[in-house]
Amino acid sequence: MVRIARALPLILLLPALLTACGTEKADTGDAREPASGDSRDPASPSVRRAELNARLRALGIAPELVYVTDVPGFTLAQQSVGVNGDDGFSAAYWAENGAVLHLYAERGSAADCPEGYTCLAPAKGQVVRISGEKVAADVLRGAADAVHRPAPAELAALLPAAPTATAPVRRGDLPSYGDGAPDNSVGQGG
Repeated sequence: MVRIARALPLILLLPALLTACGTEKADTGDAREPASGDSRDPASPSVRRAELNARLRALGIAPELVYVTDVPGFTLAQQSVGVNGDDGFSAAYWAENGAVLHLYAERGSAADCPEGYTCLAPAKGQVVRISGEKVAADVLRGAADAVHRPAPAELAALLPAAPTATAPVRRGDLPSYGDGAPDNSVGQGG
C-alpha cells in the first residue's frame, strides 16, 4: 500500500510529462532562406552567419580568417580550434595512423612562407599555412588545395557550443545578513 501512495503522484504527472515531450524540433543546421525572405528570421543565413561571426569574435578570431580543409582520412580535432596570433585561426586534423595536419590562417602574405609549410593566399592580406607531422608531401598539397571558407553548418560544427545563461549559484557559506562575507568562524576545538 505504501508503494502505491509513493507512485501515485508520478502516475498523475505522467500525462503532462508525455504531452511536453518532443515539442521542439532538432536543429539540423539547415539555414535556408525563409519563404517570406525576412532577414530577421533566426533561421535566415544572414542572421545565422552574424551569430556565428559574433561567437568567433568572442573567441578572439576574425571571421574573415576562418578557413577549413577536407582531407580523406583526417578528422578535425575539435579541441584544437582556436586563435592564432592576434586574431587568426588555427585547427588541427588527425588520422588514425598518428598523422596530424595543422592549419593556420592569419594576416600576411604567402611570400613569407616558412620552410616546411605549404602556404597559400586565399585573399589579399591573408595567408593560410599548412604543415604536418607524419604527413606525405602530396597529402599536404591536397590539404592546401581543399582549403575553403566554411559554410554556416560547417562553421557551427567547428565552434565550441554557445554558452547558455544560468542562474547564479547560491552559496551555502554566505550569511543572509551583514555584508555578505563568508562565515569563517571556528567552532569549539578549532
